[in-house]
Amino acid sequence: MPFSLGIVGAGQFSGHFAKLFHAHPLVTSVHVADTVAERADDLVRRESLAGVFGSFDEMLASDVDAVAIFTQRWTHGPLVVRALQAGKHVYSAVPMAITVDEIAAIIDAVRDTGLVYMMGETSYYNPATVFVRERHRAGALGRVFYAEGDYVHDMDLGFYAAYQHSGGPEWKRTASYPPMLYPTHSVGGVLGAVGGHAVSVSCIGVRDDRDDGVFDRDVSMFDNDFSNATALFELAGGGSMRINEFRRVGYPSHVRESRFRFFGTEASFEQLVATAVWQDKDGWTDVSDQLAASASMSVDDPSLAGVDPALRDAFVSGLAPVHDATRLPRELTGLPNGHEGSHHFLVDDFAVAVAGGSLPPVNAWVAARYTLPGIVAHQSALRGGERLAILDFGDAPAAPPAR
Repeated sequence: MPFSLGIVGAGQFSGHFAKLFHAHPLVTSVHVADTVAERADDLVRRESLAGVFGSFDEMLASDVDAVAIFTQRWTHGPLVVRALQAGKHVYSAVPMAITVDEIAAIIDAVRDTGLVYMMGETSYYNPATVFVRERHRAGALGRVFYAEGDYVHDMDLGFYAAYQHSGGPEWKRTASYPPMLYPTHSVGGVLGAVGGHAVSVSCIGVRDDRDDGVFDRDVSMFDNDFSNATALFELAGGGSMRINEFRRVGYPSHVRESRFRFFGTEASFEQLVATAVWQDKDGWTDVSDQLAASASMSVDDPSLAGVDPALRDAFVSGLAPVHDATRLPRELTGLPNGHEGSHHFLVDDFAVAVAGGSLPPVNAWVAARYTLPGIVAHQSALRGGERLAILDFGDAPAAPPAR
């Protein structure tokens, strides 16, 4: 059944998704709410949307069927719970939440209400993840005993501008957001390919030394001075996963911000900024062309803030050959995509789940497995790399809880 949608947060990122939701045939109307009224008005006008709500409370009191949350990354958990309790299906930008209690509250609310929750994790649809997921399901890797996921996004490549835009005069307080509390682009790419979950972690944090007021514990609202962090996770059933979250790194984030490696007993896969190879005991094959989706970012991503406008079209991501374009509605064809072709699939999977009452791929239980490892990893880093256990909320139910 088609449904109406309210978007919460009219910042740089949500405008791109507003266009896609507005075009999707299962979405009947799109409204917007933002704490800065002018931003909501501008987005509605720019994309010819249905209208503006004066507040989140007003949106929750309305008859919209679902909400999509694009607010500051540390605010998602409580907003999601409130929306579910108000009877709304929820799409949430990453991360799911920033504490164990917030994650537990979301899972409880989904279970209690029977509503759809989906976290918009791009890496689940990353071409490398799709490629390895298909090979893994076919058994080609054998037993996967080690994998790596890197989210290498330097602050200089757009994050300063993004935090200034969203944070106002106090932006440095929020720009110090701990890297491991934003782990889903790396963890989600690994677990999105091979499944399973992490059971323990040891993490090392690198304290920042630029001395510009960002990642300064005296300024940070998160009491954080880690700009980079590396975590080694033990996976259920044996094996390990190494995750890097880097915010000070000499790397072209606007070309590829997430990259992955997988090693199995029968084959392996390795990816760099512009190449990818499949390897087995007989040799190797360059599979870069199968994963090419123009580039990793959307045209309005803050990472492109310093890129010559004449070059920006080169960074607008289409679909890769490994993507199944036939499953997407024709109304999305030709519209801007992003994050290596993931945005169209994110919008479509949420729309299909809400309209059909089904579980989306990155449902609450899966989202917890993508998010919680980073939360515990940050605690490990604060404790000098102490190995800590990671709670697991279990598998998603076979069908959505009854309403």
